[in-house]
Amino acid sequence: MDLGLRDRVFIVTGSTRGLGLATAHQLVAEGARVVVTGREQESVDKAATELGGLPRALGLAADNADSGTAERLVAAAQARFGRLDGVLISVGGPPAGSVTTVDDDSWRDAFESVFLGALRLARATAAALGEGGVIGFVLSGSVRQPIDGLAVSNGLRPGLAMVAKTLADELGPRGIRVVGLLPGRIDTDRVRELDALGGDPEGARARGAASVPLRRYGTPEEFGRVAAFLLSPAASYLTGVMLPVDGGALRSL
Repeated sequence: MDLGLRDRVFIVTGSTRGLGLATAHQLVAEGARVVVTGREQESVDKAATELGGLPRALGLAADNADSGTAERLVAAAQARFGRLDGVLISVGGPPAGSVTTVDDDSWRDAFESVFLGALRLARATAAALGEGGVIGFVLSGSVRQPIDGLAVSNGLRPGLAMVAKTLADELGPRGIRVVGLLPGRIDTDRVRELDALGGDPEGARARGAASVPLRRYGTPEEFGRVAAFLLSPAASYLTGVMLPVDGGALRSL
């Protein structure tokens, strides 16, 4: 199946590893060009090289919490590739902890990076997109049900999902789609870090896998294929959707 991605241009934030990098790989494999971002220049350069470098991949060090990041990324994509067709907004995981133990500064910092950072990227991209453009948000299963020990994520990501749904209504008349992905237990560095918090990573992983109907963690590549499809013209009649990529772990409709 041809996804229709050849020569389309996407910004993929937080794409030096994990879900973002896997998506960037799939987009490039389908013929797209990508702007990959991360906080550290060294890791961004490594990811861009891994993706084949120019003319397929441009790496830019960027922090989503910086108010100037969104406009800078959009301008760089247009300057280097001459167009912009979409963005996949992936933000770092906020700190673990309970509602009662996470302090105000941590909540505030997470809101700036996770919520406002994503919102700025969506707004800046929306202003640059034409008909057929797409904005994707990488969220979490916490959009639909809370995850133990991740109070900040549980608080912020459902709000972003509703922003995405609202944005789909606002941009639909212009032919621009807005979609969300809800990854579950995918075998990334972030999930391994969370599994290790209790001091028994192997036990946590076994319990996590047992909670998934497919009885295993997903791979970043499995996520990347789903993300590439949602960003592609092959998914042209999908907007406002929140798609779980979790092996069936979410039990809600």
